[in-house]
Amino acid sequence: MPKITFGNFGEVTKHDALKAAIAEFICMITFVFPAEGCALLFSKIITDGGLASSMITASISHAFALFVAVSIGTNISGGHVSPAVTFGAFVGGHITFVRSILYWIAQLLGSVVAVYLLKFSTNGLEVSAHPPQLPWNAVLYEIIMTFILVYTYYATAFDPKRGNVGIISPIAIGLICGANILSGGALFGAAMNPAMAFCQAVISWTWTYHWVYWLGNFVGAAIAALVYQTLFLGENIYEQLPITNY
Repeated sequence: MPKITFGNFGEVTKHDALKAAIAEFICMITFVFPAEGCALLFSKIITDGGLASSMITASISHAFALFVAVSIGTNISGGHVSPAVTFGAFVGGHITFVRSILYWIAQLLGSVVAVYLLKFSTNGLEVSAHPPQLPWNAVLYEIIMTFILVYTYYATAFDPKRGNVGIISPIAIGLICGANILSGGALFGAAMNPAMAFCQAVISWTWTYHWVYWLGNFVGAAIAALVYQTLFLGENIYEQLPITNY
């Protein structure tokens, strides 16, 4: 028989126990929000007569593409692939502000180049922006989804205690991106990435409520960074992202 221990009520005040409880709280948000959001979304799609297959296809393509993008960039840049993730890394002290600006410029330029290459290579197929109908609801949605995404970056990529979990970091990041898209893509755009929203706005020149994707994403990223860095890493335990000295 395994030894079952009741413990004592003094455990609720112990630092490690409280950290573990907070971690479980955030894990449940990470699990339930996209999972139940997906169920709600598909109920709405079925009710409105929409095609659920288009959402599944979009989520899979984003998940796979982000998985590869993070994988090929991890050892060089940290594999942020989003201005929001870079901002989260900056807030947590894992990257300098100057380097953050360089990353943001590269990310925005890369997204615009990619979308124009897509347009030309598909013989002019249109890439359009999808402004949210309820901007402040969309801001809240983006905050939550970006929090989950950046928290996943911290837990699997930035945390020096990640151990073997770091091996699956890119796929974990890609999968949570896909899950988030399934939970709210048709309703709010599910950007989680200002660069993605930016390139769509540039090529279609549709800037309606574009600020939603910067405000929501940066706030969500900052909250995730502060929570993980403060509660689970501390001031003296962090790993600087790759920096090459010339």
